[in-house]
Amino acid sequence: MFHRRFFERKLGFDTRITYSISNPITLTHTHTVSIGKSLGCSRFLQDKHNPISLSYIYSCNMMKINLQLALLALISASADAFAFQATGGMVDLSENAQRDVSTMSQWAEGYGVQKGDGFEITSYDGQDFFAVTQADMPAGSPVLYVPSDMVFSSAKAGQEFGGALGEAEGQLAAANLQEFFPLFRVFVKVLIEYENGEASAWYPWLNSLPRTYYNGASMTSACFDCLPPYAAWLALTERINLTNFKKAAKFLPLSNQNIANDDSILTWAYNVAVTRSIEWNGERLIAPMADFFNHGAETEVDVSYDNDGNCMVYSSRDIPAGSPLRMSLGDPTNPSPLFATYGFLDESSTATFCKLMHMMDEMQQLGYSFSNLLFYKETGDIAPEVYDVVLYSVLLQNDPGTAQAFYQAVTGGDEATKNQFHEQYFSYTKEELQKHVDTTLADLDRLSGLAQSYDVRTHPRVPVILQHNAFVKETFMKVKQTLDNM
Repeated sequence: MFHRRFFERKLGFDTRITYSISNPITLTHTHTVSIGKSLGCSRFLQDKHNPISLSYIYSCNMMKINLQLALLALISASADAFAFQATGGMVDLSENAQRDVSTMSQWAEGYGVQKGDGFEITSYDGQDFFAVTQADMPAGSPVLYVPSDMVFSSAKAGQEFGGALGEAEGQLAAANLQEFFPLFRVFVKVLIEYENGEASAWYPWLNSLPRTYYNGASMTSACFDCLPPYAAWLALTERINLTNFKKAAKFLPLSNQNIANDDSILTWAYNVAVTRSIEWNGERLIAPMADFFNHGAETEVDVSYDNDGNCMVYSSRDIPAGSPLRMSLGDPTNPSPLFATYGFLDESSTATFCKLMHMMDEMQQLGYSFSNLLFYKETGDIAPEVYDVVLYSVLLQNDPGTAQAFYQAVTGGDEATKNQFHEQYFSYTKEELQKHVDTTLADLDRLSGLAQSYDVRTHPRVPVILQHNAFVKETFMKVKQTLDNM
């Protein structure tokens, strides 16, 4: 199996024993390596299926560890599965708190996370940490393995908290937010583990996470005022979702109800859930360590989960040493949704939504989505669907009968008839597009000017907002050139 052979070549022992929480009396590669390097050290491995016992493995000047020694060394103790030594403190959520990624990495390896050759988490500024490889990785190489017991799962959270979530989820259902139940359950799990403080099995991971976020959920009304309509709508949607989660949190089974009323804690927990989790077969999952892969329009790794819930990451192509290890977090052709959800701008995106928010009805009637209506950054090209929506809108306002005929041609796949309409009415389409582009460019200058008037010390999201607006402006300037040259 993947997790038993992943690092066999690296151990250097004749006997290779892998620990997992479902196999509690064997050793992880990390325990084995640690014991091999430090003669005479001791390790405690908790037993999930026997909560009143603790496996104590002792090494004394020997390089071979076997199952018989582990069995003979069992001692009785009271412990929960894979628990962290508690001193009672909660994670410091202040903005200047240091992220302890080093301890998290040691903790993860100690509980079964396995890394491929060269895998490393690094940072350029001590704030943003991300995965890289320091060794060449051929395509198909194992990059990372996270055992299921370490994974935050919306399904497992539902089983763990059961009916205690009923009233809280009822609040979400009343707002027609049933689709967010999986995300909410991960949010609840984060809150519960935060409340447990250093007694939480996941405390080292929680203490490695960002404290400050730049996404829509963290923005203020002043931020929304500086964004073009599409990005503002996406960001505001995240903020509204957070507000609904906060309302539902008042009905959660928290021992400390002050947490349910603490805006900063709830916002942080929501941001952890929404930015660190991925969707998988209708679930929301967070695999500690695997949540350090940044987004890339071009990716280096594929992340998947097996039927047992183990997270497995493989290289998707040949990766040279020194490269970042990136996965896809969303549509690489449109950076605004990533900006609103995660709080960063993917400048490698090749395009952006054309910002025809006032034509959303026409877009939907023709069966298109935001991902179809694109302006291309490098070339200034305009997606064919944009022309369709603009012409349809013009015709609806001026000649409903002709608009209906055009609608039938588009939705019926009659390309010849559709192109005849475009040829006949192109001057109107071009004029409407030029007006939209010129208006948007003027709006971007005004919005960015407003953002620049803010003090970044009190509005820390200004830089990423300006970065977003500059990306959109650059794209629209290219499109303007395309239209002017037609």
